[in-house]
Amino acid sequence: MEVFGKNMATTGLWQSITANVASSQEWVERPVAGSSRVSRGMVLLGMVLDGITILASAVLVTLYERHMGPMAGAKSLWRGTLLQSGTIRILLAALCGFAATLMITSRRLHLYTPARISSFLDEQRLSVEACFTSGLLLTGTLFLVRAQDIPRGIVLITIGLVTIGLSLRRFVYRLLLYHRFERGIGSRNVFIVGTGPEAHALRNHLDRIRHLGYNFKGFIAFPGGCPHFGSPSSDVVGTLDTLFQHTRKHFVDEVFFTAPCEQRGIVKDILEQARAQGVDMRVVPDMYDGLVWDKPIEYIGQFPTIPLHHGQVPEIALLLKRMVDIVFSTLILICILPVLLAIAIAIKLDSKGPVFYHAQRLGKKGRVFRCLKFRTMVRDADKRLSDVMHMNERDGVLFKISNDPRITKPGRFLRKYSLDELPQFFNVLHGDMSIVGPRPPLASEVQAYQLSHLRRLDVTPGITGLWQVQSRQDPSFDSYISLDVTYIENWSVWLDIKIILRTIGVVVAGTGS
Repeated sequence: MEVFGKNMATTGLWQSITANVASSQEWVERPVAGSSRVSRGMVLLGMVLDGITILASAVLVTLYERHMGPMAGAKSLWRGTLLQSGTIRILLAALCGFAATLMITSRRLHLYTPARISSFLDEQRLSVEACFTSGLLLTGTLFLVRAQDIPRGIVLITIGLVTIGLSLRRFVYRLLLYHRFERGIGSRNVFIVGTGPEAHALRNHLDRIRHLGYNFKGFIAFPGGCPHFGSPSSDVVGTLDTLFQHTRKHFVDEVFFTAPCEQRGIVKDILEQARAQGVDMRVVPDMYDGLVWDKPIEYIGQFPTIPLHHGQVPEIALLLKRMVDIVFSTLILICILPVLLAIAIAIKLDSKGPVFYHAQRLGKKGRVFRCLKFRTMVRDADKRLSDVMHMNERDGVLFKISNDPRITKPGRFLRKYSLDELPQFFNVLHGDMSIVGPRPPLASEVQAYQLSHLRRLDVTPGITGLWQVQSRQDPSFDSYISLDVTYIENWSVWLDIKIILRTIGVVVAGTGS
């Protein structure tokens, strides 16, 4: 109310003067604010300033490389002794190409649009992106034309100086622009059509972020709306019938329309009148019961989307986990190479069949991969599965037999000390598995899962995990799932380290079978 009263006071005199002439032709023929001519002029000015920045940067870098002052450099350039004649022509052509590329890239990234529509950090990021993209094209062109006479130092330092210069210029411009907005210069007066929750949310947004340069002038009541929702009735200055009379009285530049989708015909009628009156207009869709308020628009290709939720992903911790997997697995495989060779020989001498057993397992998000293990059973063990199903000691979808007749003599030893799983470190290096995580299930097991059990597949499976070190002998499937879910929900790098240390104890104790 305080903001609104202050704004109304500044236009009180004009309201009394223009009350009788608000609908006259004089007001109708007012110049359109933000016309295309002004926009093209701002774009052209931005391009000119970019060109000046590039030229100034190139001159300064060249003089610095040649250890010359401004006067000496100007004389050398005039006499043609600053650089070789062929070199100076190539350099000028390269600078023109760099400037053109930078301007085109900046235009495509909307860096010449009004500053109020993007944030400061986003503008700086796009500036750096435009400079580096153009710089890469410049260096690539010089390499292709084999311009050996052009010092590479001049080119690289020029690109860096241009990046700093453009970023600094846009930063200073924003500071000046925000200062002007605070003084009421260059800001835009706005009406909000509608009095619902979305209209008040928009009003609070404009009042809160003052550097956007918008001054709220009042609500326009919408037929069937709630004129007293969340604010005094004095904030409602008129109705749709008197909208454009009030835009003249309050010198409104822009109208934000927050109408329901059912009133699309009214929006079209108001849009035609806004074009005729020279008033800008925006539509704020009332979608998803307010879920998209204050949400940024992100483009997926050419398709605009509004993100409603972003999950918090510990990217740094996951990167550290992957680095630990790679380093630890590499060191382990190097150290146990003689052990792997001895196990392979023992398996081969004991029974016919391959040394390794490849099992189709499901990894993260249900991706199928080949899990590698040492073979611990006879060659036709899979065909004899139906013969031993009645001996299963686990419940649910799990399958485990303590004295499985299909297990070979070396296999029983390997299983007791979990040595059959050593080849899975190759799966870790490949990225299919991690050292710590839920065990990868069989596809047949997953088919029997309930929906909540699929939580196990949200992460990369591991060689060892919380269940392996805490309840491996527990036949309960619920305990199996519960411990895996507990690990997922409480995961940390420190938890992985503790599980690895406990796994060493389990292996040494020989309780892994």
